[in-house]
Amino acid sequence: MASAFTCAQLGIVPTVRHADYLGSWLKVLKEDKRAIFRAASQASRAADFILTGQTPGADAGQQVAEVAA
Repeated sequence: MASAFTCAQLGIVPTVRHADYLGSWLKVLKEDKRAIFRAASQASRAADFILTGQTPGADAGQQVAEVAA
């Protein structure tokens, strides 16, 4: 999802669609209906970090720890 958010912000039209990737999401969603909301939130934060190099309200050490997690 982070790549989709980043591509959208940069005006890049993605062309790759992987059935296995989508299938794995379907499995996750069948087991946890809220997983998509957590994933979207984390993907949005990752895209923001990629585009700006900063995590809102975090110092540099915390940013590195979050990216590594």
